Amino acid sequence: MSAAAVGVGGSSCLGAAAAASCSSVGSPYAAAAGGGAGVAGRLPARVLEHIFSYLELSDLMRCSLVCWHWNNMLADENSEVWRSLAARCLSDEALRSDILCNLPTYKGKLKAFQHALSSHDCSRNVYVKKNGFTLHRNPIAQSTDGARGKIGFSEGRHAWEIWWEGPLGTVAVIGIATKRAAMQCQGYVALLGSDDQSWGWNLVDNNLLHNGEVNGNFPQCNNAPKYQIGERIRVILDMDDKTLAFERGFEFLGVAFRGLPKACLYPAVSAVYGNTEVTMVYLGKPLDG
Repeated sequence: MSAAAVGVGGSSCLGAAAAASCSSVGSPYAAAAGGGAGVAGRLPARVLEHIFSYLELSDLMRCSLVCWHWNNMLADENSEVWRSLAARCLSDEALRSDILCNLPTYKGKLKAFQHALSSHDCSRNVYVKKNGFTLHRNPIAQSTDGARGKIGFSEGRHAWEIWWEGPLGTVAVIGIATKRAAMQCQGYVALLGSDDQSWGWNLVDNNLLHNGEVNGNFPQCNNAPKYQIGERIRVILDMDDKTLAFERGFEFLGVAFRGLPKACLYPAVSAVYGNTEVTMVYLGKPLDG
């Protein structure tokens, strides 16, 4: 699934086009649109807000396409509608801690949860904690364990943050992977980058890895600093230019991989140290500059 499939559309669907758009996906909101602005356009804002506050994220995405009035109602990403949904979907820990501190809106926090590391697409030796964003690796000997994000990308530009909250061990890799890449293997190895289905940056020795080979050091500078536990690394995937880049703090470290394939690529991590934890937060489209 591309990221475009999960984002709220920025343009309105007016008149018959709105009804056609909704009916084509079997949406119950087409009737409310009345073939145009109709009833939807006449509902008071307070009534709409109350109704929307009971809907799930996928329903709200469809609602934004019904008509301009509904789209405008959902444009405020910190409205009571998004706050109510965030309160239902996100854990208290996620909302009250600094995990989501770089996402100022409730809608942004919800999208981050939608793109978080998957508890169903990972090694059996790891699990996602109750906060919904942090991966915990169990202390299993002679095993390397990874996880993919819930949603992959085949187009557009995307950014997410990753940080370790425990020891790195001998190998700690962040990067991207296709659905075919393995998320568990025997021994302590750089799992991401071990085949042609994944690309990784080993934070322990600063090596770039792909297809089982070291593609040089990163960042490309003399005496590059080692990763510090708790430090947030920003990953930038550009599926239009087919590149993967990294930032540390406010410093752009450069492009690590070029010529990525035209495929669906997922955020991914792999770890070896027992009881270590890794957190990933999707940020959305990266800011230029």
